[in-house]
Amino acid sequence: MDRYPYSKVRDSPLPPLPADDPLSPQQWMTLMAVADAIIPSIEPVANVDKENQLGQFTALTRVRQLAGPSVPPELPAEFLAECPSYTPGFRQNIHRALADYMPSDVRKLLVFVLSSLETRAGALLLTGYAAPFTSQPLHVREAIFKAWSTARISQFRMLHMLLTMLVRQNWTMTSPTLPQVLGFPRIPVNYALGRDFEYEFIQFPQGTGPDVIETDVVVVGSGCGAGVCAKNLAEAGQRVIVAEKSYYWPPEHLPMKESEGWGHLYMNGGIMTSDESAITVVAGQTFGGGGVVNWSASLQTQGYVREEWAAQGLPLFTSAEFQDSLDRVCDRMGVSAEYIRHNPTNQALLEGARRLGWAHRAVPQNTAGSEHYCGQCGLGCSSCEKQGPSVSFLPDAAKAGANFVEGFDVREVLFQVKKEKRIATGVRGVWTSRDERGGVSGYKRRVREVIIRAKRVVVSGGTMQSPLLLMRSGVKNPNVGRNLHLHPVAFAGAVYREKVNPWEGGILTAVVNEFENLDGHGHGAKLEAVNMLPSIWLAFPPTTSGLDYKMFVPNMKHMVGYISLARDRDSGRVYPDPVDGRCRVSYAPSKFDQRHILEGIIGLAKTQYAAGALEIIAMIPGVPRFKRTEVETDNDTEGINDKKFQEWLKLVRKKGFPSPEMMFLSAHQMGTCRMGSTPRQSVVDQNGQVWGTEGLYVADASVFPSASGVNPMVTTMGIADWISRTLAASMATKEREMARL
Repeated sequence: MDRYPYSKVRDSPLPPLPADDPLSPQQWMTLMAVADAIIPSIEPVANVDKENQLGQFTALTRVRQLAGPSVPPELPAEFLAECPSYTPGFRQNIHRALADYMPSDVRKLLVFVLSSLETRAGALLLTGYAAPFTSQPLHVREAIFKAWSTARISQFRMLHMLLTMLVRQNWTMTSPTLPQVLGFPRIPVNYALGRDFEYEFIQFPQGTGPDVIETDVVVVGSGCGAGVCAKNLAEAGQRVIVAEKSYYWPPEHLPMKESEGWGHLYMNGGIMTSDESAITVVAGQTFGGGGVVNWSASLQTQGYVREEWAAQGLPLFTSAEFQDSLDRVCDRMGVSAEYIRHNPTNQALLEGARRLGWAHRAVPQNTAGSEHYCGQCGLGCSSCEKQGPSVSFLPDAAKAGANFVEGFDVREVLFQVKKEKRIATGVRGVWTSRDERGGVSGYKRRVREVIIRAKRVVVSGGTMQSPLLLMRSGVKNPNVGRNLHLHPVAFAGAVYREKVNPWEGGILTAVVNEFENLDGHGHGAKLEAVNMLPSIWLAFPPTTSGLDYKMFVPNMKHMVGYISLARDRDSGRVYPDPVDGRCRVSYAPSKFDQRHILEGIIGLAKTQYAAGALEIIAMIPGVPRFKRTEVETDNDTEGINDKKFQEWLKLVRKKGFPSPEMMFLSAHQMGTCRMGSTPRQSVVDQNGQVWGTEGLYVADASVFPSASGVNPMVTTMGIADWISRTLAASMATKEREMARL
């Protein structure tokens, strides 16, 4: 039967909710009262003041105007009246976030706050009123929550920021009216269903005790590094098993709904906030890894970064061999800038930079000669045009004889000790099957302990997970988990008079390089477009009230969005949660790196002014949006010298990034198993082998000596190509030596 007759995207239900409710009924009531204060129901009522009534009338008129004549006439009022507590699916999303994704200590703090809000003493301390929070009318609850955003005590400001993001993101994913008001489609406008590779996955029978299988090389992970390693080693004649914790999703399931995709395609549901509450880390976790959800940007490692790494005792990075590796992986993915059609977001960035005389360029795409005008690749790509690992390197590996296991959570690397040397002999983990319908949402799923015996182990689980596996396996090197670089970003955006539908078209096809070397040593910021999914963009805007937020949201169809991305000099670490072992992050962008991000935000504002935006948005708490009329825009003669604009830029610079209410974001993670010339300052040697072991290698972005400064996919693949080819050659040499004995 043909797998490809479908005219719509298949749903991908998440696993069942955890049986234990993370909150009591009263705590749920309080949380919903908070959520409704963040995103309130707005409808005319008799007991509000005239100013509020006027604002509500203006909001309804504005939403009707933005929604346009094609939507049902009652929809704008329904959108304004909607609130989280009455939104289907919102509570279930929050339940999953609290139970599955939120660390236990953070959850305990939230539970404590929710409980305290319902006691007289707690309410008095937290709100200034002795009455329980849920007994307060909506306008009082809104005022209380707004007061937290400017409170002298920093913990109140942090609580305001975290709750705002949690509520907004989950409301945008579950709102029934929001997609209709925006015109945001479930199926992308340029949807195409490609023909994927039909994988076969090893299955394990029900049984007691571990099931044991053997191979030459086990590759842990299936992302950008793993795919290249599996291909090269299999094509070299080695028996290869690729072991992946997550599951493969064929193209008819892509792009996923936002409410499903974050859970299926991202680590920890896309919710991984640092201990300092300073940055949220978004890391891919699915079969194919980050290559399934990245934005096609395929930039090679820049010369000054390669020279920096070579100067640390790693001559590989200035060698012709490494350049050959970079070119080889780019050739396999068909990387080119020749077939790009820029969407309005990227056009505005390029035009603004051109008008200012700034360095800018198109970003090569890994789309194999396809135009690939698809804006929802952050939730997976149905067309199979984007040549991520699951479309390119992993099928190549399969054709060369590699085998695959999905749903296999590798818990430890196995060793034997010979003459005081620790020699890797395989991995041990827990395999979980799909359910009876072939998905993961049912209860009837087999669980089995599995051991894969192997001559070599290649760890390629990514920057967040690879160091945790080494720690669990007894690798004592103190550098494991440290040297974490995240390319921290802050957002800026703009509003244009014309509708741009920013979720359409290639996500990241242009870059401005004007600020990439602000310190003279390769540290600065790149200006790039951001993935304009509502659950990303609408979680961050600083607004003055719930009414202001409701009026901001429908304008998204006229907005463009960008990131100022720093090549961070300073670093953090990852470590296992002491309760459940999940990945924890300790990282806050340093003042040094924040200065570069801020220069990038100001640069983005200038590009958008020069390109003709009506409104410019710095996603910084406490910074108002810059606005100018259409008449002012059409008659502009001064450009960025406009006094009103310059005063606004001064305000942005003066405000900076207020702490702790400013939240940065990261989609790039590097360095936690860094490569180096000695074990004193690194985890692996130039060949990727873990110091103090034999047969254990790491091949992913965690081996970067420092931040790459560009989207790390191609650098990761280039390093993996070098490591795996070197490993294949050494294994062949060893086999020849053994044959002669």
